[in-house]
Amino acid sequence: MLVNAFSTLITDPLYNGLIFLVSVVPFGDVGVAVVILTVLVKIILLPLAHKSIKTQAIVKKIDPEIKVIREKHKKDKQEQAKKTMELYKKYSINPLSGLLLIIIQIPIILGLYLVFLNGGLPDINTARLYSFIKIPDIVTMDFIGLIDIGGKSIVLALIAGVAQFIQVNLSLPKTEKVENPTLKEDLMYSFNLQMRYVLPFIVGGIAYFISAAVALYWATSNIFAIGQEIFVRRKIIDKMDANDSV
Repeated sequence: MLVNAFSTLITDPLYNGLIFLVSVVPFGDVGVAVVILTVLVKIILLPLAHKSIKTQAIVKKIDPEIKVIREKHKKDKQEQAKKTMELYKKYSINPLSGLLLIIIQIPIILGLYLVFLNGGLPDINTARLYSFIKIPDIVTMDFIGLIDIGGKSIVLALIAGVAQFIQVNLSLPKTEKVENPTLKEDLMYSFNLQMRYVLPFIVGGIAYFISAAVALYWATSNIFAIGQEIFVRRKIIDKMDANDSV
């Protein structure tokens, strides 16, 4: 039942969207279709991504205030946590918004993997097509004539991993190791380090061993996110600086 639900809600829409794009892009290039599909998915997730970027930008901006709280209440961890949460509430910050965005993308990545795993391309599985989706006249698995999207690509995997490293380091606020940390502080510090330095290797590894199509999705997604991060954060910080100067 869960498998059928996942197929209906995730895999089939991705497959049909991909086939539609293949039918309209030049030379039926599946790689180009994956890039366009990725951008469309990112546009759909824009509201959530915007909220996540805004949160992280504000957290970085108020980092000096957080450090003051930690220093002032370093002997009282409970009061420190209380004051930090009050500060987060003041600026309407949800620290988990970035994690939520990552979680939401996992089914999309899995769905795209299943699209290629189940043999839907380059042959077209007409049984999975919606009635209004046209069957492409030509299907080309070589992305821009260079990379076989149906196989593995170390180049795309490396791009995905490097882009993930840049994106995470742009979005995550830096955490400093404190003396005599609580269990929560220790976990947060460890989580931050893993997100910064371990996740990019995981992404690169998964992107290589699953398929070049997934690597291309991940690379495109992260590059899009980097541009969005820089643009949105600049607008938010400029706005906060303007308000501070009033």
